[in-house]
Amino acid sequence: MLFVFAVIVAALVLFATEALPVDVTAIGVMVSLMLAEPVTMLAADVGLLAEPVYVLHQAGDGVSPLDRGLSGFASTATITVLAMFILSDGVQRTGIVQILGAKIASLTGDSETKQLSATVGLVAPISGFINNTAAVAILLPMVTDIAHKGKLSPSKLLLPLSYASMFGGMLTLIGTSTNILASQLSAELIGRPFSMFEFTQLGIIVTIVGTIYLLTVGRYLVPSRIAAKEDLTEEFEMGEYLTEVVVREDSPLIGQTVEEALRVSEFDVDIVQLVREKRTFLEPFGQKAIRAGDVFAVRTGRDTLVDLLDVEGLDVIPEVEVDDAELETADERTNLVEVVVAPGSALIGETLVSTNFRQRYDATVLALRHGQELYRQRMDHVTLRIGDTLLVQATPESIERLNRNNDFIVAQEVQRPDFRRSKIPVAVGIVAAVVGVAALTPIHIVISALGGALAMVLTRCLRPQELYDAVQWDVIFLLAGVIPLGIALQETGGADLLAELFVMGAGSVLTAGGGLAVVLGLMYLVTALLTNIISNNASVVLMIPVAIETAQQLNANAFAFVLAVTFAASTAFMTPVGYQTNLLVYGPGGYRFTDYLRVGAPLQAVFAVVTTLGIAYFWGLAPA
Repeated sequence: MLFVFAVIVAALVLFATEALPVDVTAIGVMVSLMLAEPVTMLAADVGLLAEPVYVLHQAGDGVSPLDRGLSGFASTATITVLAMFILSDGVQRTGIVQILGAKIASLTGDSETKQLSATVGLVAPISGFINNTAAVAILLPMVTDIAHKGKLSPSKLLLPLSYASMFGGMLTLIGTSTNILASQLSAELIGRPFSMFEFTQLGIIVTIVGTIYLLTVGRYLVPSRIAAKEDLTEEFEMGEYLTEVVVREDSPLIGQTVEEALRVSEFDVDIVQLVREKRTFLEPFGQKAIRAGDVFAVRTGRDTLVDLLDVEGLDVIPEVEVDDAELETADERTNLVEVVVAPGSALIGETLVSTNFRQRYDATVLALRHGQELYRQRMDHVTLRIGDTLLVQATPESIERLNRNNDFIVAQEVQRPDFRRSKIPVAVGIVAAVVGVAALTPIHIVISALGGALAMVLTRCLRPQELYDAVQWDVIFLLAGVIPLGIALQETGGADLLAELFVMGAGSVLTAGGGLAVVLGLMYLVTALLTNIISNNASVVLMIPVAIETAQQLNANAFAFVLAVTFAASTAFMTPVGYQTNLLVYGPGGYRFTDYLRVGAPLQAVFAVVTTLGIAYFWGLAPA
């Protein structure tokens, strides 16, 4: 038990600090648990320990710790989530969500109430049937454009977008990966999985309550961090970092290619665009030889610029303000966009240098918003994470390629000619069939979901080579890695001990006249606080065994306690790291960490009350 608790503490620290990606931490947990028995058996053989440490099985029960350690990869929850990613991507590639969004956006005008209502009213029901992280990623550009067209700060809509996707995900079993994992754990521990619409009635209630909160109290608490229709160069405070310079006749750069000049330069500088003989060139221009009279728009700090002018033979062009209009003279279409690092992106954990960003994507990064930090120089070695926002200068063709790349979300509407609109009825029909079969027949959701994923390929809604891009592999490895932790917590008696401690704490509540509903509310709050610090899936794995043991010790309905943990783990409003959707809007909304606490804490408190009362009413607290 002590060994398992040590692993849990280490995992919580790594999850909270993000010192390692969460999926890497999860695999580390799995490996640690599997190593415990063979390593301690060797130690016992040489007399260092009295007996081996068993964490994944009881001695002599005939079950291999290897099988239990790897059970996360064979878990129905893991496979179901994988299939649901494929189903979501199949629907996404038809463009139906964008079409719905465009129709609703046309009705919002410049009314903040209409824009907010449209945002919440669109994302919540969609999140019940496709992965809610995917729903936010799809709608983020549309919502940003709605805000700018209606002269409203995008910050006023993006946080509600994230929150609404979370409580919308509680409408069905397949709304979030957390629901699916909780269903499997409930089936294994108390023999009662969730049906497709097990908690839809409560999901509808919390969605209505959450919507009312966002349209009233939340509307005034959400800050306007980014001004409406603000010039992107102003938004990223680029005024002091963008300058136009001309190459003098005596410059040592003459004859070198742009790529060579950048490679050998000792200065922190990027060449954004080249103007030669009234023609403007954007990336890729690395192979162009530098000539006298060439005009470059460069990104660099003022101090660096002074040294650069002396050494490289350049002159500043006075009285030229480099802004959006100046940077977009190369083409009538957009050259300057915000790009968000998407969940599952290959850039996560990398830097602009290690990914060779400029050459790989034919694009120049002018600034980087990393949480609350805004980098306009010395950003090449900043480690990238989900939700980081890049200010990118590129040709329209390069921007279109970025838009098609699953590693990025371009935070404004870009024409996508590759949508398979003719497949809309097919893709929607497949998802409806998956839901119907799982809800109305004895066929398990994992079989229904895998069948739907196969149908997406057979009907050409998805191409075979697109299957692997559709899956967020970090989530899959996270699930596979943390599931054995729940097994170890059960097998070693850790869940019993934590439940006893919780019951001791809850005893004073019961003694003071508080009922089981108050204890259930405390279980919700503990899970919610944990989820706001670590991964939602990890908190479910840790808390469901404890919740079940607590219910059994109090002679209460264990299923009700499982539902409280599930709802709390799927609605992490108080920190940007509590849920992937919160991270997705962190950069584009320009939020501060405290914004989530200010807006999310009251909503979390309201949900604690509503969810607890709803569970007590619909499922009861007495033993089933």
